[in-house]
Amino acid sequence: MRGARPERALDAVVRKAMPLSSRARLCIACSGGPDSVALASLLDRVAREEGHELVLAHVNHGVRASAGQDECVALSVGARLNRRVLLARPVLARTDEAALRAARYAELAQLAHEAGASMVVTAHTAEDQTETVLLALFRGSGFDGLAGMAPRRQLAAGIELVRPLLRVTRAELATELRHSGLPYALDPSNEDTRYRRNALRVHLAALRNDFPNLDRAVARCGEIVRGELGGTPRAQARRVLRAELSEHGPLHDVSFAAIEAALDAAVDPPSSSGRRPMGP
Repeated sequence: MRGARPERALDAVVRKAMPLSSRARLCIACSGGPDSVALASLLDRVAREEGHELVLAHVNHGVRASAGQDECVALSVGARLNRRVLLARPVLARTDEAALRAARYAELAQLAHEAGASMVVTAHTAEDQTETVLLALFRGSGFDGLAGMAPRRQLAAGIELVRPLLRVTRAELATELRHSGLPYALDPSNEDTRYRRNALRVHLAALRNDFPNLDRAVARCGEIVRGELGGTPRAQARRVLRAELSEHGPLHDVSFAAIEAALDAAVDPPSSSGRRPMGP
């Protein structure tokens, strides 16, 4: 994202992904890692401009030796932003990836409920979406798996899970992180290739050298599959546009990016002020 103030481009991404009513209350899942800290900085700025309330939520599973450090980082980020931090330290019977993920979401839902928040916001990026889609593909998944992570879904009664950064890369978030000057922690377990996701990252890092738009392409593919499964207006418009293009020439001569740009202009035009309207 280019320009003198690239962080403002991220503001626009978040506003488009999270149309909010006035005085909304949001709960950010802050692990203490660079992506979640960048999200906290980004949402803090948007919340102050739009008048929303914000709390940070940190779940400390206590599994890793550095878990205490991560908790301290989350508390420090909250203090720097002058935002409340809610903590959970669940006792787990199992510590495999699936059990940890389920426990984390359950605790985040509970913390959001305690804070009176209607949304839990996570910092899943385009790279995370690529890994999710490819792992589903390798498992022989159907369309549901190829759709990847949903940008929004119900987490618990009255609480929605929102992932506004699924088309934002970690490099773009790194710009926000540098701009914020906030502390962050690196998870050493991300280097452990015994975990399938980490093993996949090694190979994806090499592929990105030859395919620099890999993550954007996979994220777009996931969105298209999800839209087709849900029969969204955009999916219907895409089918109409592709049919019209086929009538006037070979469809393969038209790039996916061109089709999506045309849909952006036709289906989701900007407001006269240049900003997207904020819905209820």
